[in-house]
Amino acid sequence: MDLSRRDFMLGGAAFGGLVATAGLPAFAGDRRLFPRRGQFERLSIVSWRVKAGATKPFTILHISDTHLTAAYPDELLDVRNRAKNRSKTFGGLQEEALRDSLAWAKKHVDYVVHTGDMIDFQSRANFDLVRKYYGEGDAAMLGSLGNHEYYHGQKKETEETKGETRELVSAAFPFDTSFQSTVVNGVNFVTLDNVYGAVTERQVERFTAEVERGLPIVLCMHCPIMTENINRAARRYWQKDDPKRVPDMENYVRGYKRDGKRTVTKEFYAYLEAQPLLKAVLAGHIHVTVADRFSPTAIEYVVGGNFLFHGQEITIS
Repeated sequence: MDLSRRDFMLGGAAFGGLVATAGLPAFAGDRRLFPRRGQFERLSIVSWRVKAGATKPFTILHISDTHLTAAYPDELLDVRNRAKNRSKTFGGLQEEALRDSLAWAKKHVDYVVHTGDMIDFQSRANFDLVRKYYGEGDAAMLGSLGNHEYYHGQKKETEETKGETRELVSAAFPFDTSFQSTVVNGVNFVTLDNVYGAVTERQVERFTAEVERGLPIVLCMHCPIMTENINRAARRYWQKDDPKRVPDMENYVRGYKRDGKRTVTKEFYAYLEAQPLLKAVLAGHIHVTVADRFSPTAIEYVVGGNFLFHGQEITIS
């Protein structure tokens, strides 16, 4: 889909990956964190520049891992307890962090990308927040899915348990949650669901079709491609307290090799590394802001948790 800025402003939920900030609502915030500081002083935003061959320069705010933890009073006790406990885990200001980020974006950038884990677990209240921020009315915000969008209390996160609620999750998001392409000023933003570190043959087919269009590509997905430096940063962050808390890094580093017959993801990442049209990779998941070269033509930019008021501004020229 080829979209101008005006198209983004008028298009609502008809596309995935980005939203024009002109359509975002204004939020005031309640200043519970650093009450004497300005609203935007609480944000931690780094700035990058990507030379992608855009027909006209533009800016985006990339955020990820908001981890909203809402539950209605009439939801199951397990869901309500999870909301209470996980709200403590993430500080209880996640929606405020999201609102501040969107308010800052409305003032300073052209578009917003969210690369997953907007919600921490499945609940009716969380899905209503998804609809609020991801596409109903003028407040549309779009992106890719994270592993927590699929979490509903199962003990183990696998492709099989992911499939159990795929239709429920997809119904909450107004875009193709598996794969989406959006062109902005001649740059093709491709978002895909690589939750649990794997991609499918169908996604690879769709990506190669986008390559055939000959446009520069920015790939947006939740789980990073684990380069040496990104893996090191993740381990340093997560292992400082307990190595067991590392978010299954082996799954994302070498997980695609567990089944010798399944080489789709391994081959796809090798294909990406040799693809000259790939100009950047945007990801989240590990709650650390870190950048590393992925290929001769592309840097991978991983953003820290939005629940920590983190984001990154990227100017694309």
